Amino acid sequence: MLNGRRVLLIVGGGIAAYKTPELVRQIRKAGGHVRVILTKAGAEFVTPLTLASLTGEKVHDALFSLTDEIEMGHIELSRAADLVVVAPATADLMAKAANGLANDLASTTLLATDKPVLMAPAMNVRMWQHAATQRNLATLRADGINFIGPDEGEMACGEYGPGRMAEPAAIVAAIEAHFARQNAPKPLAGKHVLITAGPTHEPIDPVRYIANRSSGKQGYALAEAARDAGARVTLVSGPVTLAPPQGACTIRVETAREMNEAVEQALPADLAIFAAAVADWRVADESREKRKKDGNAIPPLQLTENPDILARVSRHASKRPRLVVGFAAETEKVLEHAKAKFARKGCDLLVANDVSPASGVMGGDRNRVHLVSPDGVESLPEMSKNEVATALIARFAEVLARRG
Repeated sequence: MLNGRRVLLIVGGGIAAYKTPELVRQIRKAGGHVRVILTKAGAEFVTPLTLASLTGEKVHDALFSLTDEIEMGHIELSRAADLVVVAPATADLMAKAANGLANDLASTTLLATDKPVLMAPAMNVRMWQHAATQRNLATLRADGINFIGPDEGEMACGEYGPGRMAEPAAIVAAIEAHFARQNAPKPLAGKHVLITAGPTHEPIDPVRYIANRSSGKQGYALAEAARDAGARVTLVSGPVTLAPPQGACTIRVETAREMNEAVEQALPADLAIFAAAVADWRVADESREKRKKDGNAIPPLQLTENPDILARVSRHASKRPRLVVGFAAETEKVLEHAKAKFARKGCDLLVANDVSPASGVMGGDRNRVHLVSPDGVESLPEMSKNEVATALIARFAEVLARRG
């Protein structure tokens, strides 16, 4: 039950808008409060009077309304909501949100809101499968927007495939699940969690660098899971294309030395998770100018070791976190190498995974990890990186709780 939770419903201009009166009815039946922004195109399918009658509230449809804009309506509407739901989320609305466009009340509100957003896409199957829509979908997901559907089935245009808006009951279930997560126990409440993520770039000259294929997805998922568990999160991130997790303090760095310094500045912490793929070496003689190919012998690159951040923090004399977790990305003999690294680094736990090209883990959305501890090895099943993060954070919280 929604128990008075406030939902701001943005109704886009698709034929699926005919389902929104039933969606409003079910949200209210579940105990929620609904306000509606109706787009001009949405009003072609459902009337403001219908939605106003069901919500008991004025329906908002104009960006330049004298009364509303005196009150800065696009700000006030989102500020007063606990969750913004876009249903139907048309291809046009998704494109506007993904690209930061704001030329009507709906898109301006989406750009101005700092509240969670849930979209229920609805469009023709060809529009849904178009590269532009899929690109916008990826951008919105990276920005932290959640989705329900679309469903697969027959469409009003006579075609069949994915693109039907999820049914009102499913959308209400997704809304309830969102608030259930918010109300879930916060085992890391009051704790400071420090997380590193992504690769490091080690310059060879002003235009070239040594790097690896880490996307940062697992580290960012850990930051979100720790935040959801109630922690104050500091995320030290190497160069990635991901949007910073909402609610986390994100510190951007490029090199291993910069990451080492940022970690030192972020301490003390209760829990430190070193998920970044830090380059082991850097070029000792970084050139101030671009190295030129002159037809002679290939110039040698003299390498030197980078700081071992995990080992340094594990042995920190004054600011060692209560729980230090390392990561081991291996391409063969995963458990054998992970156990050796665990013994060598001095951390409390170590998460190992197979990042060989065949695994698809580097840059992918799924992972299979093994948790190495003094008690042995616990292998988790393959899951999405978000699910892996949730499972790991739960285990780390349990260990912290046992340590008192």
